[in-house]
Amino acid sequence: MLSTLKADFQIIFERDPAARNWLEVVFCYPGLQAIVLHRLSHWLWRRGIPFIPRFISHIARLLTGIEIHPGATIGKGVFIDHGMGVVIGETAVVGNYCLIYQGVTLGGTGKETGKRHPTLGENVVVGAGAKVLGNLTIGDNVRIGAGSVVLRDVPSDCTVVGIPGRIVYRAGAKIAPLEHGQLPDSEAEAIRYLLDRIELLEQQVQTLQQQKKVPALVQGHLQPSQGQACRLSDRPIEEFLNGAGI
Repeated sequence: MLSTLKADFQIIFERDPAARNWLEVVFCYPGLQAIVLHRLSHWLWRRGIPFIPRFISHIARLLTGIEIHPGATIGKGVFIDHGMGVVIGETAVVGNYCLIYQGVTLGGTGKETGKRHPTLGENVVVGAGAKVLGNLTIGDNVRIGAGSVVLRDVPSDCTVVGIPGRIVYRAGAKIAPLEHGQLPDSEAEAIRYLLDRIELLEQQVQTLQQQKKVPALVQGHLQPSQGQACRLSDRPIEEFLNGAGI
């Protein structure tokens, strides 16, 4: 128990540049406080003591804004950064040295009994606001982007982004735990691919129209054949593809 608490304490200095001294970490880091209280409630829960473990977890939620069911299994060196709004369900398993940001939910999908919450491997990073729902298995070294909703198992050493979560492999690339800005945007890439296909089809249609001397249709109106075809890659779409509003 003492070695686990020591790992919980030390990992904060490794992953949070704002951590300056031990006094500040002990009294001003709700993630550490929630983990310590959970380890006490989990110890009581495993021994079949009624009410008290749930009451301790309730007090921890009031103090920290982090709700961890006493039945959840939390590995050593787990860091809940900021932590407000984090919910970890009863049968969830969080591996060693995971990093969890605010607003994360490790929850279930219904009223089924038994194992109904996710299992996270080691060194998993779950971005702010992400939801991992159901009896899923998340492999080691997985990165889950902020705001993603994961509904399927995820193999080790890859990145998940989007709603629903899509697996994006980074061939040979190493991503530091705190560098969330390097996560790819699969939705924007898919839209760019579709726009390229539409532009190619427009060029083919324009060529056929010129060969047959048929007036072009633009937004429901006929356009003279000698005019320029309207491109779909206008300013709003370009701004979206360049990151605005994503």
